[in-house]
Formats: sequence, structure tokens, C-alpha cells
Amino acid sequence: MGGMAPRDRIRPAPGLDREEEAGVATETKKKPQKPRLYKVLLQNDDYTTMEFVVWVLMSVFYHQEEQAVEIMLHVHQNGVGVAGVFTYEVAETKAKKVHKLARREEFPLRCSLEPAC
Repeated sequence: MGGMAPRDRIRPAPGLDREEEAGVATETKKKPQKPRLYKVLLQNDDYTTMEFVVWVLMSVFYHQEEQAVEIMLHVHQNGVGVAGVFTYEVAETKAKKVHKLARREEFPLRCSLEPAC
């Protein structure tokens, strides 16, 4: 009974390293992706007061009064404006809060979500 000659041994395929040859799985790490962002849009209507919209922008979206007034005027003049940009879950929660507050005060204020690209 003789041993195998070195040239008769099974050799790993070219390009494989020792871990792959031994059957050890390696995992490549992927960079975590940034979550997709969404704009919360306020729509103008003829009934919701400007004061209420400013209050919503300050209390729900945490804008300072000057910025809240600017956003409210933009919504009033253009029909729609961005209240803020957030991850989907945060944007959805803020939109629901706006609707709840508006209904409580009997205003038809509407807001919607749109991908921020």
C-alpha cells in the first residue's frame, strides 16, 4: 500500500482560498441603507384659519413661529407646502396627528405624504 504522489492529490480550484476549500462560509457586510424620507404636505383650504395652521406647524412639526408663518403663507398662496421631511413612520404619525387636531377643532385641514426623492 503506497501513498499518493503529490501530483495525484485533489487540488482546489484556482481562485479559491483555504476557507472556501474547507467549506467555511464567509459573509460580506453590507452598508446599512439610509431610510427613505417622505415630505409631509399641508393643503390649503378656505376654512382652516391661518392661526391654526401656524399653531400646528409649531406644535406638531416644532417650527419656530417665524418659519411656521412662512410655511403657512406658502401653503396659502400656492395651495400646498412642505411641513417637514421625515422617515415614513414619523411622517405618517405626524400626518395622523394633524388630522386628529384639525377634526377636534372642526377644520378640514388635510395633509399627505410624498417621497422626498
